[in-house]
Amino acid sequence: MLSYDELTSPERELWDAFPEGRRVDLRTGVPEDDRVAEGGQWGPGRTVRAAVIAALLLGANTARPGAVACLRLAGARISGRLDLAGAQLAHALWLEDCWFEEGVDLSGASAQSIAIVGSRVPGVEAGMIRIEGRLDLRRSRLESGSASPLHRRVTALSLINAHVSGAVNLNGAEITAPGEWAVSAGGLVAEGGVYGGEGFVAHGEVRLMGAQLPGGLHMRGALLERPGPSGVALALDNAVASTLAFSDGFTANGTVRLRGARISGDLTFAGAVLNGPPDGHGPSLVALRMQAVDVDLTLARPPSAAVDLRGAQVSYLHDGEHSWPDAVELDGFVYGSVTMDESAGQRDSVAHRVAWLRRGPGYHPQPYEQLASWYRKGGHDDDARRVLLARQRHRRRTLPPVKRVWGHLLDVTVGYGYRPWLAGVWILTLTSLGTLFFGAHSPVPVKEGEGAPFQPLVYTLDLLIPIGGLGQRTAWYWTDDNLQWLAYLLIAFGWVLTTAVIAGVTRTLQKN
Repeated sequence: MLSYDELTSPERELWDAFPEGRRVDLRTGVPEDDRVAEGGQWGPGRTVRAAVIAALLLGANTARPGAVACLRLAGARISGRLDLAGAQLAHALWLEDCWFEEGVDLSGASAQSIAIVGSRVPGVEAGMIRIEGRLDLRRSRLESGSASPLHRRVTALSLINAHVSGAVNLNGAEITAPGEWAVSAGGLVAEGGVYGGEGFVAHGEVRLMGAQLPGGLHMRGALLERPGPSGVALALDNAVASTLAFSDGFTANGTVRLRGARISGDLTFAGAVLNGPPDGHGPSLVALRMQAVDVDLTLARPPSAAVDLRGAQVSYLHDGEHSWPDAVELDGFVYGSVTMDESAGQRDSVAHRVAWLRRGPGYHPQPYEQLASWYRKGGHDDDARRVLLARQRHRRRTLPPVKRVWGHLLDVTVGYGYRPWLAGVWILTLTSLGTLFFGAHSPVPVKEGEGAPFQPLVYTLDLLIPIGGLGQRTAWYWTDDNLQWLAYLLIAFGWVLTTAVIAGVTRTLQKN
């Protein structure tokens, strides 16, 4: 137990101020002397032992009637390790512009609001903590120290399974654990949300897997770099949030992973930069099986690596000219609406959307069917047919050579059944050609004096129509071999066109 006589002058000042919640400010007012980065050089007049802070928070100096006790300290060098693991803290903690000699351990503690603002701390361990107010780490610099006994990885800020009734405020903070976990907050519940904007920087992976964020995650303008060995800059696997805001210059030099995340409101990357892992191995964005209402992917520039949206479900998707990289995984991606930001001058079109679908590796029918369904719901049946025709053309490239030849024939003649008018064009062209050639020559009757007079138009149609007969083809023949071969050719074209029309229409009726 600490004795008042053992306290130094700044510690006695803090001791006396605590019961009334008065702030003790040890800053000199000279900017050069108050730089927190140089706090290791501050002398005894600005040094407070961590044990004194812990003793006060644990009830060493009781509160005075009519006052609310609170520990408020600014501009101090805090020596020793502030160990409050498992403690029941009845009073708020507010530290500003302090330099910590060692890390802070709040694991398993119960506390009111905790604020460590503008300070330098060699790591904060706060797993399993319960905070009735807010956790405020604004403008602080957290650096990874030694590995936690509970975790093999080095973590600068641990909030595993923590519960914060208010917000977790990381605005302007810099958290450093290069190649490791800058923030490890799996299972975090932050009812007021998590804020990591206003210049927030993380050197290392930020992990919020399974987090519950009713107040959302707001990382506007944040910078995430130097991810761990996995190449992941931000992991939100299976997280549940009201809003995810990665906009206004948000930059991730590593994979942003939203696998299985559920967002009840907006997910925005407006103006963001997704660079993907620095070594180029790994995607820029992974959102497998993600669920969201409104997704804005109007990025500042195209992602440097793949975007994976397989199995994701969104109600509204907004994209732009910089939204998509060369590789996009869309198999199983379902959306209610997709609209393009045309402010940059690029217009949305079926050709643009088909090119988007073809960015995916391999052939998958579902993305084409999803896009066609969206066009149909909007009353654009012609556009839907163009998408489905593009699907057949993409599929054709995966077929064996013989089937590819038949596919080309179906495409040219009837557009796989989605352009049946092509058959009419072919019939009109061949009819005109046959009428022209046959009309310039005289055939020989099969039986002299019998049958109808020769009619070039009717004769040509009789050759092209394989079913039934108009009586011309069997009544006349040609002595000119070239004309006879033309007749055979028209008969063959007639069968091909008829077969193609039947096959194309059957496919259309069966699948659509």
